Amino acid sequence: MRVPLIDLQAHYQSLKPALDEALLRVAASQVCILGKEVEDFEHAIAAYTGTQFAVAVSSGTDALLMALMALDVRAGDEVIVPTFSFFATAGAVARLGATPTFIDVEPQSFTLNPLLLEERITSRTKAIIPVHLFGQCAAMNDILCIAERHGIPVIEDAAQAIGAEYVNGKKAGSMGIMGCFSFYPTKNLGAFGDAGAITTNDEALYIKLKQMRNHGMEPRYHHKFVGGNFRMDALQAAVLNVKLPHVESWHAARRRNADLYTRLFVDYGLASIIPARMACRDFPHCPECATQPIDRFSNDTVLLVPEQVYRSTQIRNYHIFHQYTIRAPHRDKLRNYLAEHGIASEIYYPLPLHRQECFQHIPSAYDPFPIATCLSAHVLSLPMYPELCEEQIQYIVQTIAQFFDI
Repeated sequence: MRVPLIDLQAHYQSLKPALDEALLRVAASQVCILGKEVEDFEHAIAAYTGTQFAVAVSSGTDALLMALMALDVRAGDEVIVPTFSFFATAGAVARLGATPTFIDVEPQSFTLNPLLLEERITSRTKAIIPVHLFGQCAAMNDILCIAERHGIPVIEDAAQAIGAEYVNGKKAGSMGIMGCFSFYPTKNLGAFGDAGAITTNDEALYIKLKQMRNHGMEPRYHHKFVGGNFRMDALQAAVLNVKLPHVESWHAARRRNADLYTRLFVDYGLASIIPARMACRDFPHCPECATQPIDRFSNDTVLLVPEQVYRSTQIRNYHIFHQYTIRAPHRDKLRNYLAEHGIASEIYYPLPLHRQECFQHIPSAYDPFPIATCLSAHVLSLPMYPELCEEQIQYIVQTIAQFFDI
């Protein structure tokens, strides 16, 4: 049996007639950039995320870049970012001549650790970018509280988290001053190429972002500031308009698949059930955490399965499982073994941002960042998509059990 990391063909076939009709509609109209398809999508995505405004743009990376530009981030400024994330989180900061200030992540959620945040803030900190990684929201209440105390805007990197929910039903992208989304084809809501969006409740920022995506032009051929070519193609908006009404059912399928993975890992003795718990309020100073590093695998637990972290005593994050990411000993050997048995997997991410060659001139790059460093040595993302079937998941878990001789 062969199991891909994601099956885009199966995904396309599930909506083929409606998608083909949308593509032909754009072709017949010859309105290729912006236009009604894009406007309709902007209204729909704002409503879905619970925000007042949305600006459709060319990619998730450009969404981050534009959000920083809208806040006038420039050379000499600093922007706090988690060191365990996709490169664009820090790359967008560096492209503006500003300095990414790296921070470690929580061991349970892999997202920015707010307990370490205040010590990273300086007089030059212009913004904070928490990342809702793998489909789970960061600790936004704590992050926003600290940011407000220091008068620093928060940009949500929600590229992997469209539809993820935080405490009190707040959706990713609705809590900070701006939320940045990616609709790369492999995302939970994916286009047929690069596409992204920025959400906000700030009307002045919304107006500025709409001008910015079109070279800062308003009215035609009059430029109040230097923007860029950040426009969304009508083709991508048409695809997203077809897909958006189905995204909640796809989230539900991913969550069912995640539950099945976890149950089978427990049944096979590959993992123990992790009780739902609050993120540790005292990490990294908690004595228990200090004696239980996340790379220590107990005798009766081979793998560590993903956690849905509680952010209040009663409400747990609504995790959309963009990825199902385990932590495993002998990770690289396990990955090779899976490949030999036709099972795709991926390492997100093999090298934390602070260890990337292009950031070695940054002072914070020389901090130890123990959690991010440990995660990079052990994480492995298994196949995860709505069309993944029970038989495939059983085969994956059985193969992993064979590797560990269980």
